[in-house]
Amino acid sequence: MRDTSHKRKAGYRITTDCSLINLDAICQLIEQHAYWGDRPTDVTRRAFRSPSSIVFAALESGGATVGCARVVTDHCTIGWVCDVIVHPDHRGRGVGSQLMRAVLEHAELAKMRLILGTRDAHEFYRRFGFERREMMRRPMSL
Repeated sequence: MRDTSHKRKAGYRITTDCSLINLDAICQLIEQHAYWGDRPTDVTRRAFRSPSSIVFAALESGGATVGCARVVTDHCTIGWVCDVIVHPDHRGRGVGSQLMRAVLEHAELAKMRLILGTRDAHEFYRRFGFERREMMRRPMSL
């Protein structure tokens, strides 16, 4: 896949190039630092590799994957922003904002309605135009 979002700030680069993204690092980051970290690793791997997903990764200057965002989309009308996380050692440096800007500016996604459901960081997402709303959901069975 061609990398469409090489953006740099303060030593970080956001990429959608799967060959540069360390999926093991993302799985570990989610398992250790996300409230949804109880999701089985094999499920996370399948989700990130799915053709319905566009994966954004934050890479530090040495190339290590330190954050990510994923958008699940029909590639036509709608995208669901999910799995947004930044390693605690890199938080407060604008990495999350870079990820969200890359999502919003992505050529394919910029034309779609984007939705997001989260338990936390509501004020952070509000800065990017998301409104806090109740989402219907059913328990996940794996």
